[in-house]
Amino acid sequence: MKPCQLTIPAVTYAGVGSIEKIKEVLAREKTQSVLLFTDKGVRSTGITKGIEDICAAVRLTIIDDLASEPSYLDVERVIAEVRDAQVDLIVGVGGGSVMDAAKIASIVIGAEYSVHDLLKDPTIAKKYIKTLMVPTTCGTGSEATCNAIVAIPEEQSKQGIVNNCMIPDYVILDATLIAGLPPKIIAATGVDALAHVVECYTSNKATPLSDTYAKEGARKIFRNIREAYADAANMQAKSAMLLGAFYGGIAITGSGTTAVHALSYPLGGKYHIAHGVSNAILFAHVMEFNKDACADRLAELCDAVYPEKSRETVAAKADYIIAEIKDIVAGTDIPTSLETFGVKAADLDFLVQAGSQQKRLLVNNCKELSLDDIRHIYQKLF
Repeated sequence: MKPCQLTIPAVTYAGVGSIEKIKEVLAREKTQSVLLFTDKGVRSTGITKGIEDICAAVRLTIIDDLASEPSYLDVERVIAEVRDAQVDLIVGVGGGSVMDAAKIASIVIGAEYSVHDLLKDPTIAKKYIKTLMVPTTCGTGSEATCNAIVAIPEEQSKQGIVNNCMIPDYVILDATLIAGLPPKIIAATGVDALAHVVECYTSNKATPLSDTYAKEGARKIFRNIREAYADAANMQAKSAMLLGAFYGGIAITGSGTTAVHALSYPLGGKYHIAHGVSNAILFAHVMEFNKDACADRLAELCDAVYPEKSRETVAAKADYIIAEIKDIVAGTDIPTSLETFGVKAADLDFLVQAGSQQKRLLVNNCKELSLDDIRHIYQKLF
């Protein structure tokens, strides 16, 4: 086995009612001041009320006005509002954008560098404030990763800031917080999580450590996403999705996503298509392109998720996984045509150029993509 590494959150609490463990975290860290990142949508549902009540025992500052797909400028703005505050613990309660912003705040508040500086050189990052992440969707995996994604308006794309300093110190996975999650959000975030585990397992940087989490994450998500989407009362399926998404985040930290995510960034950056939807649109097309280079890996995933297929050929099992991806996207009513979002064929040149610049992720892809390959994949989305 080649040397490999996996960095994961120091403490993870999971299970119904585990949100109460915030009290334990506050006591352990001798916390006097909490900075809570969330958004108005999450807050309006009442999800954060119990957390706010617990944190009322200390000084609490709340940021809930972050844009849904924030740019680095948006994140710099909200951090500027609290830069001079004395903060002992940062808590992120929400989806990927909220948790990413909270993680960035933990390495920028107290620092001399800016978010923009981190885009140029993320290695300068240093953690100044401990973090606790509480996901309220079942998909981004941000609660486990060392990544934070922000839009770059001047480039009409997105970029990841990656540094192990952003690995959260604490994570709480409480399925009661996603009990009322709308099916539309389950679909988009769930397919995003599915992309994480499949991409990580087929990545050039996959390791035995990341594979362990990617396989189990794939099993939980493939087997539960349809039920979680179709049956609002199925808390067992939602719990499995929450855990699967967390495993996907861990897999990202040890391996890395590939061309699905790379080509999705321009779709979010310029056209503001939700991240999970962007990935869903591209997912099966990229895996079809990659299939001849990773059929064996897709077959291994098939064996892990669908052992009843174990007697079939490698090619048949690889095809089955891709067919399942297509069926899940179709069955959860995620639009798969870029024209739905106002993207036109005339935008192809921009998409090809912007997608080809996502080299941090493209180098992970098991098959090299030429500009013509990228164009061909985007063309399939119209």
